[in-house]
Amino acid sequence: MSKYCLFTKFFVSENKREEMVDTLLNASRSMEKLEECEIYVVSVSDEEANVVYVYEVWSNETSHKASLNLAVTQTLIQKAKPLLENVERVNTLQTKGGKGLLINK
Repeated sequence: MSKYCLFTKFFVSENKREEMVDTLLNASRSMEKLEECEIYVVSVSDEEANVVYVYEVWSNETSHKASLNLAVTQTLIQKAKPLLENVERVNTLQTKGGKGLLINK
């Protein structure tokens, strides 16, 4: 069974990266309650001072889309918007397996 995977690059305003990281880590904590969200990882690179990456794996695309309408998600989106310069969906993938995934669900 394949999974729905997103890899997103958030370009943030100067000196706002840590605030964006905190906001996205709050999003990650809220995703812990959603069984359909299997992985939600927030990362930064030393070479990109104003960029934050998020890697997500969901049981399916429908579950991901539904999560965007949750009140907690909408609140976090509103908090993140003033920090953003741009958002780039690096890629959408159909993940087939690997360590950390709940493939047999």
